[in-house]
Amino acid sequence: MKTIIIMGSKSDLEWSKKIQEKLENFGIEVVLRISSAHKTPLKVLEIIKQYENEDVVFITVAGRSNALSGFVDANTSKPVIACPPYNEKFSGFDIFSSLRMPGGVAPLVILEPEQAAIAAVKILSLKYPELEEKIKNYQKKIKDEIENQDNEIKNG
Repeated sequence: MKTIIIMGSKSDLEWSKKIQEKLENFGIEVVLRISSAHKTPLKVLEIIKQYENEDVVFITVAGRSNALSGFVDANTSKPVIACPPYNEKFSGFDIFSSLRMPGGVAPLVILEPEQAAIAAVKILSLKYPELEEKIKNYQKKIKDEIENQDNEIKNG
């Protein structure tokens, strides 16, 4: 079980490392790769084929014109999560290249690295019950934090 993070360029590395860190906290192996749907599409296909027969979730990290997420999704039967880095340069409008996909192409779009990692863990937990237990513990921890904060405020 592993997650393959494909970045469009090295400028996406910092964003990808945030996803990687969270996944590794859940005990999931992460492979980082760089390839561009626009500039090196054959290499993207090679990366997909390299991992296609394993229990993987692909996470794509590409800003601007995000063809990578749709391209990966159209060429694999494995789950694909698009987690494009936010860029204020275009007031966030470049997100539409991640949201609008042609028919038959359906990568999940998740905007925050932590949530992309959690989604990947939940997908993998369908086959690996130990991950389901880790997700439940993670959710309990978050709920407990909220409860503690409420108690602090309520009790002054």
